[in-house]
Amino acid sequence: MKRLTILLLLILTFSIHGNAQNKKKKDAKAIKKMCGCYEVTFNFAETFNYSKDSLYKPSITKTDKGLEWAQLVEDDKNKVSIQHILQVGNPSKPHIVKHWRQDWLYENTNFYMFNGNNKWKYVSKPKPEVKGQWTQKVYQVDDSPRYEGTATWVHVDGKSYWENITDAPLPRREYTKRSDYNITVRGNRHEITNNGWVHDQDNAKVIREEGKPDVILAKEKGYNTYVKVDDSKCEVAANWWKEHQEKWALVRAKWSEVYNRNKNLTLEPKVENKQLYKYLFSDDYKKADDINKVIESFVIK
Repeated sequence: MKRLTILLLLILTFSIHGNAQNKKKKDAKAIKKMCGCYEVTFNFAETFNYSKDSLYKPSITKTDKGLEWAQLVEDDKNKVSIQHILQVGNPSKPHIVKHWRQDWLYENTNFYMFNGNNKWKYVSKPKPEVKGQWTQKVYQVDDSPRYEGTATWVHVDGKSYWENITDAPLPRREYTKRSDYNITVRGNRHEITNNGWVHDQDNAKVIREEGKPDVILAKEKGYNTYVKVDDSKCEVAANWWKEHQEKWALVRAKWSEVYNRNKNLTLEPKVENKQLYKYLFSDDYKKADDINKVIESFVIK
């Protein structure tokens, strides 16, 4: 009887482990479906206004389109990294913009949580809290931190999606025009569709002051559709990445060294009146020493 019980326990253990591994593979497959060439439509509209200022003006509704190449940069057992590259302008001579990057980490326990004023708080979570989950880490165009959060991929009724709520900086479309709030609480949903994927957002524009409760100024709906097209349409963006990938590998390596310090991070918005991406987008920064020095100059000790 004792041997039978042990055997049953072993069978059960292997079954649970096997199911977990199958689920993990299914998750990774869904994440990698976000790679390739897409016709993207960006849609944002302010939905509710909670301001007590009678002169308050909501953000204008924004709709934009473009081609985006999503390049698989890393595909390891516990990590999938995807670099997004915009291809805009005249199709015969398009303009290329290195866009955002998303890293997906399985059962990650180390986080940099945005807390306003170019500050990210380092948080270490216990392993049981992130069991079976994937962290999405989103980075700026210069590979500096933006926002991140952890949740479980869900596969049900023919759908595959991931949902999370997290604090984030203001998006570029807002921080160049707005200074009446300082946190975007992002409700992110990534859903894989038959013809691509959707980034569905329910965001809150929040005023955060130390020692005071958060104040919601307004809410916003974001709905970005990624429709898969033939990879040949993004050939210019794909070739641009081949030409520049070694440089950006050096940039990611330096940022990894910074993140691995595992402590709170504060960044200068500008150094010598110049933003970090303007330095790194320049051809003057190709060597590791130059890249390392300029990134370190933005890190406040």
